[in-house]
Amino acid sequence: MRLLFQQRLFSWFDSYDIYDEEGRTVYTVEGKLSWGHRLEIYGPAGDHLGTVKEEVLTFLPRFSIYVEGRYLGCIRKEFTIFKPRFQLECNGWQVDGDFWEWDYQVTDPAGRTVMTASKELFHWTDTYTLDIPRAEDSLLCLMIVLAIDAAKCDRG
Repeated sequence: MRLLFQQRLFSWFDSYDIYDEEGRTVYTVEGKLSWGHRLEIYGPAGDHLGTVKEEVLTFLPRFSIYVEGRYLGCIRKEFTIFKPRFQLECNGWQVDGDFWEWDYQVTDPAGRTVMTASKELFHWTDTYTLDIPRAEDSLLCLMIVLAIDAAKCDRG
């Protein structure tokens, strides 16, 4: 499954549209007024699917993940020198980025690829392509990319 993650050009808070390969809207993400980033994810019919909420007053970026109103776990940035790394505490997935912080790979504890995400250059807004082998992982993978993008936004 391939998803195109594109930030809206004119939005007061972080807002994104997520499309499939045929250009259909699969998810809509709306930023909400909050202390730290708070992103609400909706399905194509407008049903609320999940929330990514930044935990404030932490040394390194950390985001709580909620699916259908229940706490699933968190994604936290690890201290690294050259390449960014995030750990998903709910299922042990690991997120490794490249030196430029444009490409990311998510692997499960067995080392299998769960997702690759690439930031596309030369766009007016943040745009990512997500390649996800298993469609059932798409919501959680989207939440990971939202958290990474919010962490990068906080740094300026």
